Amino acid sequence: MDEKAIRKIEGHLRGTFANARIKLLPRPKQKDSAEVYVGEEFVGVVFQDEDEDGSYMFEMAILAEDLP
Repeated sequence: MDEKAIRKIEGHLRGTFANARIKLLPRPKQKDSAEVYVGEEFVGVVFQDEDEDGSYMFEMAILAEDLP
């Protein structure tokens, strides 16, 4: 995923979730995805959609230990 795509998705997520602390960082060993952070906390991964060019998927796990 190139820097232009990362910034475009980052802007979209910031607007959608009304949170300027969202940032995307390229994954060192994977070229088709970027890590998503809110501040310093890792929250998920954005992947390029293999089936639809120009589309992306955001995957976020919610662990049992994180729930009240």
